Amino acid sequence: MGEWSTSTPVRGINTTVAHNARVWNYWLGGKDHYEVDRQVGDHIHSLFPLIADVARADRGFLQRVVAHLAGEVGIRQYLDIGTGLPTADNTHQVAQRIAPDSHVVYVDNDPLVLTHARALLTSSPTGRTDYIEADARHTEEIVRASARTLNYQRPVAVMLLGILNFISDTDQAHDIVRRLVEAIPSGSYVVITHPTTELDGEANREAMAFWNKNATPPITARSGEQIAAFVDGLEVLEPGLVSCALWRNAAEFATSVPQYGLVARKP
Repeated sequence: MGEWSTSTPVRGINTTVAHNARVWNYWLGGKDHYEVDRQVGDHIHSLFPLIADVARADRGFLQRVVAHLAGEVGIRQYLDIGTGLPTADNTHQVAQRIAPDSHVVYVDNDPLVLTHARALLTSSPTGRTDYIEADARHTEEIVRASARTLNYQRPVAVMLLGILNFISDTDQAHDIVRRLVEAIPSGSYVVITHPTTELDGEANREAMAFWNKNATPPITARSGEQIAAFVDGLEVLEPGLVSCALWRNAAEFATSVPQYGLVARKP
């Protein structure tokens, strides 16, 4: 990723209100954030000390899932919605390291993410990587634009990591997943992570309340039952719906975090 100076705001970016992509980047040890993001991030951490672990666990989950899909399953196409700011081992890097001919499309509507699109567009010589500026709610636009890079006659992995929690209306969140599932063929996959107050995450409740008063976009926690319902009718891969930190994690001392993760296959 190229150098980025946070001293000069990018046009269209509100530097007076903390934003999820920048605060998440801060928790992951990145440098693409402003003072307001660090202040909110530090206060969230004081309320919910596990938050940095959640951020790292979510990133590790992405890497393990993409490695599994690219290596063992043979998926060569990925639609990553709500990608956020680039860090180490993004979807295209993991996929193309295993299968250089993989095609990856990133989708986000954050102005700062847009400024880093060129970093995301660095593809392997035989693969393709593209970026679409769109809201997750605009599924028809996303599918239409991504079809320039992805062949929807072949399996696609739809990555919805930490994005449905920003859709407060659960019916609308279901509709987003439903329309995306309708657009992909049999043998495709849906990948979800989502925060919860379950899994010993009760402290998440106070942290989210603070976030919703002081940052954007507002966030909604959901139960495991609510999250599992997003993939009704799909085949959920083992080990099922679990803390994203524990999904096929071979690390000896992997620790659960209050962020669910699942991978589901369209029959």
